[in-house]
Amino acid sequence: MKKIIVAAVAMVGSAAGAQAADLPVKAPVYKAPVAQVYDWTGFYVGANAGLGFGRSSTHILNTTTGNEATRLGGVGALGGVQAGYNWQLQSLLGFNNVVFGVEADIQGTGLEDNYTCGYLCGRSGFGYQQKLDWFGTVRGRIGLATGPVLSYFTGGLVYGDVKTGFTYFNTPAASATFSNTRTGWTIGSGVEAALGGNWTAKIEYLYLDLGTQRGTGPGGQYAFSSDIREHIFRAGVNYRIGGNSLYAAAPAANWAGFYVGGNAGGATALNRSSVMAPTYGVAQTFNVSPDGFIGGVQAGYNFQAANFVYGLEADFQGSTLKDDKNCLFGCLGSDVANFNQKMQWFGTVRGRAGYTVGSTLFYATGGFAFGNVKTTAQGLANGTPFAVSFDHTRTGYAVGGGIESPFEFLGLFGPNWTSKAEYLYVNLGRSTDAFTVGGDAFAFSTKAEQHTLRTGLSYHFNSPVIAKY
Repeated sequence: MKKIIVAAVAMVGSAAGAQAADLPVKAPVYKAPVAQVYDWTGFYVGANAGLGFGRSSTHILNTTTGNEATRLGGVGALGGVQAGYNWQLQSLLGFNNVVFGVEADIQGTGLEDNYTCGYLCGRSGFGYQQKLDWFGTVRGRIGLATGPVLSYFTGGLVYGDVKTGFTYFNTPAASATFSNTRTGWTIGSGVEAALGGNWTAKIEYLYLDLGTQRGTGPGGQYAFSSDIREHIFRAGVNYRIGGNSLYAAAPAANWAGFYVGGNAGGATALNRSSVMAPTYGVAQTFNVSPDGFIGGVQAGYNFQAANFVYGLEADFQGSTLKDDKNCLFGCLGSDVANFNQKMQWFGTVRGRAGYTVGSTLFYATGGFAFGNVKTTAQGLANGTPFAVSFDHTRTGYAVGGGIESPFEFLGLFGPNWTSKAEYLYVNLGRSTDAFTVGGDAFAFSTKAEQHTLRTGLSYHFNSPVIAKY
């Protein structure tokens, strides 16, 4: 989780330096027909949509069969509404245009995990189910406004309905369900930009911590605990009640041409995996959830027709993503399996399509992805030690979106620089590998995907932008 939070900090830090600008064409600078002063103070209401997934570290303890460790992770879409109020101060402690705010939201979600099955699943084990049906937050916001672009941090209270269930496959069959409305805390960050009139649009990341759910499993023999952790990625629009409705964006910035740059951020994943053991009659299913930092370079070219921007971008990333917390088959006695999965690097070649409002570019992106995934498994199979490793360079696709705007920070960057805050989903498909231990055949299968939050700086070779805020 801390990697994504650091990425969010970097995103806001970069975006906070973004300066809304008018576009100079040759020597003159064209200005909008009305004053470009933008005031964020006031009430707003809006709606949002996105996706989320859980990364809940879960333990089942039995003194006979051991302590199995896995991750439960509901994956699904979400949507809801929000309302809030902003106060903008022209200066505070040497910072200009500081914005404070409060915001509340309520979300319906489809986050559910009924995939995971442990403890020699199908023979004597458990089927797991976990759902987050809805959640809400009440948060403070603090950020820096550079004209019509607001970069902010947010944090506060979260509450939501969490339901976890177990189905016990032994004879006699049994089940147990734990359901309660839980409270906890949330932190995150985002970038919000004016669309014109009273409308704004934003992209936002939230990390939810809903504490630890505990209980006693079927038959009273099993102690259960699950740390409820959720990652939320969403986009939204707001309507500012009584806001600066006379605001009109500056003339469209010129995004056409080549650019190069660098980026950094964080990523996390929820990879559906399984171990098939025909000799045992077992098909154990579980989630491997690598997370870590990413960093790399990008280059691209933009075409522009009026306010519409089209382009092609390629990037290459180094990655520290890993997960070594899964322990299966009871983790005791003659059957133990520990898994360690890493994504060591990846890259993408993507198209971009967007719309520029003044000097702020809102865009969607998608295309080809490739990357390296390495999984190591070691332990005991029927008392026989084993250690195997599977290393693949895989291909797939990437989709996402972001907000990009001019960047000028403490005079260190000139008018050709821009910063972007971007979400990217990377799916590298599924691979299956066979191995043998003590004459018994096994097959390990895993899907590789990740959710990436990153910020980047780009230098545009023929797109000078002069900050006016």
